[in-house]
Amino acid sequence: MKKSFWLWQLIGFATTSLGGTLLHFLYDLTGSARWIAPFSGVNESTWEHMKLLFWPMFIYAIIQSFFFKSESYFWRVKLQGICLGLILIPTIFYTYNGAIGKSPDWVNIAIFFISAATAYLHETKLFSKEKIICVFPKISFLALAFIAFLFVFFTFYTPSLGIFIDPTNGAIGIQ
Repeated sequence: MKKSFWLWQLIGFATTSLGGTLLHFLYDLTGSARWIAPFSGVNESTWEHMKLLFWPMFIYAIIQSFFFKSESYFWRVKLQGICLGLILIPTIFYTYNGAIGKSPDWVNIAIFFISAATAYLHETKLFSKEKIICVFPKISFLALAFIAFLFVFFTFYTPSLGIFIDPTNGAIGIQ
């Protein structure tokens, strides 16, 4: 099973890349449908771009988990990978913009793909280890479920913090 992790992770990266790209435009394509808002980008804020990474990775992990039931550490690895990707998006974005200034769209797109690739590479490295101890695997899944809740909640009850502000027009949350 260890050798197939690479293939699973490659498919996961492709799924996340394609899914995140689709989710970027889905809110506008559905005529600003409120039911799709928690899962897609409703504006150009950093938070909304983090959603584009989270949902495809989380949904792919749920599907993948059915094939990796024997791996007790599966959800711990997924939690680490998804959190790494979520941390990288604002870290790279704000570091780049702080050092260089406003980033062109192609840089923002590259940040998404770099974050997703790094997350999946990190997971692959963890999956390839011989022994990973995970005492409470369900806690890792619950942590991801809590992150999912936050993405839904903050879509409709958006705080006035910088990470939630659309840099193109200053909007916060659903408009």
